[in-house]
This record gives sequence, C-alpha cells and structure tokens, in this order.
Amino acid sequence: MTRPYDLLLLDFGGVCLFHPAELHHVAEHRLGLPRGTFTWLGPLDPATDDLWVEMTRGPQLREREYWERRASEVGEAIGKQMTVAAYMGMLFNPPTDELIRPGCRRVVAEAKDAGLSVSILTNDLRAFHGPEWQEAISMLRAVDHIVDCSDLGVLKPDYGAFRHALDITGHRADRVLFVDDQPLSVESAQAYGIDALFFDVARADECWDSVAHLIGL
Repeated sequence: MTRPYDLLLLDFGGVCLFHPAELHHVAEHRLGLPRGTFTWLGPLDPATDDLWVEMTRGPQLREREYWERRASEVGEAIGKQMTVAAYMGMLFNPPTDELIRPGCRRVVAEAKDAGLSVSILTNDLRAFHGPEWQEAISMLRAVDHIVDCSDLGVLKPDYGAFRHALDITGHRADRVLFVDDQPLSVESAQAYGIDALFFDVARADECWDSVAHLIGL
C-alpha cells in the first residue's frame, strides 16, 4: 500500500499531552483552591481567554510569555511566586502515560506498526518538563526523534525549526504531515512546503481520528 507520508511530525503540548486548561481541577485541588477558580480555558474556549487569542495571532505575545503570565497568575491565587516550570510540574508530575491523550497513544503505536516514522517537534519539552520527566513517558521513548527547540535557539513558527526537524529526521518536506495546535505554526509549516493539520484541542478525539485517516491507517 502506498502511503501519502513517510513521517508523522507532532507538536507535543496540547496535541499529545493534555493541555493545562484541561487540568485546572488538578491545579485547584493541589493548591487548595475552590473548583472553578481558574476560568481561562485557552483553546477549549477562546472567548474566555483574551490572552490566548492574542498569542495565537502573534507576533507580539509568544507562547512562552503566555505561560509565564499564566503561571504568575496561578501563583498570585495563593500569594506566592510561581515559575512556568513549577506550574507545569504541579500539573504533570508524576509523569505517567495517562497524561498523554489516548488518541495519541493509539495512533502513534499504529503508525509505528505500519512502518511510518513518528517524531516530535516541540518548543518547550525539556524547558517545561525536564529530561527525567521525558524519559518516564513511554510514547516519547517510542518515537524516532525528539526535536526540541529548547535546544536549538529557534522556536516555531520560525522556518528554522522546520528546517532543523527535516535535517534531523532525514525526510523531505513533501513526505511529512505536521500536526500542531498553534495556527501560526501550522501556517509556517505549510509555507515551508510541509502538509500541516491544525489540531483543535476542543475536538481532540476527532482530530486524532483525522490524523489516522490522513496517514493512511
């Protein structure tokens, strides 16, 4: 069977990993705050989150700055300073496979079984979570490459991120399907000659079904 792509290239946060806005209840519980304290919902409901809308339109507000401001607000709710790393650690520790979307685990496993390459292209995996956390997630151990822009000095949606990904994975742009939840990164990949799918976090299960269909599973 001729497949349309040789490489499935995935963003990590939001696409593979649950989005922090989906885990407000975890933050509220661990901080001893009432349920519903945090009302900004990012991609789940952009109407609740002007800062998210501003970030997705770019380029004035970058994703890292968005999360710095949100982490600071979470800290303010308990009268303490909070870094992005501390905020992400609170939400995503201990590292378990259940933090990865079921659709992601299914499609990545099926893609690998079918002989497709699967790699990650992320801006902040090690910056937000650290190498020990990464090693504990079986899906991340199963992929062919992890291209972490934290190590490259260039972040999506810059073309350089996609150039690095193609250099490291060894695949041609026209044989790659890229999946990301940031519209600007999707548009940049498409302009670079890579087929790209926007991942709607509010419709995560449907989006993973679409990924499976597009790669011929």
